[in-house]
Amino acid sequence: MSGWPALFVSHGAWVPLMLMYPAADVPVLQLSVQPQLGPAHHLRLGEALRPLRDEGVLVLGTGSITHNLREFRLDGAGAPPAWASSFTEWMAQALAERLTGDLLDYRERAPHAARNHPTEEHLLPLFVALGAATPGAVPQRLHTGYTYGVIGMDAYRFD
Repeated sequence: MSGWPALFVSHGAWVPLMLMYPAADVPVLQLSVQPQLGPAHHLRLGEALRPLRDEGVLVLGTGSITHNLREFRLDGAGAPPAWASSFTEWMAQALAERLTGDLLDYRERAPHAARNHPTEEHLLPLFVALGAATPGAVPQRLHTGYTYGVIGMDAYRFD
């Protein structure tokens, strides 16, 4: 993929870029999330960006599937707490089943949504990626894991 332009929707793109393109040989445009506008806005943003994929633009959304720094555990030891893992698994199932309405209303429908995301900026890029995906394509869960015990680091590919 070296040489492809990349469009990042994130509150911070430098870590994924550093890992994916260590030679810094890809043009990048970073878009900021708009937390006050919510998931539906970000899904529509992804839909508007979808045609760029046909021009070879890689649309990446970075954040965290769970992100509550108040619950941060420095040692990160042991299994994640049930409030984190139940949210992560709910999201995985809703994504796999393409339950877009449920996903957009995750604050009301997902278990422990507010505890996992006291603020939404770390999850909103997921909605952009979902919107940019081919309609009807099932997202692939590429990785699941936790950093510091409660920061869900799931990775999805949206074709």
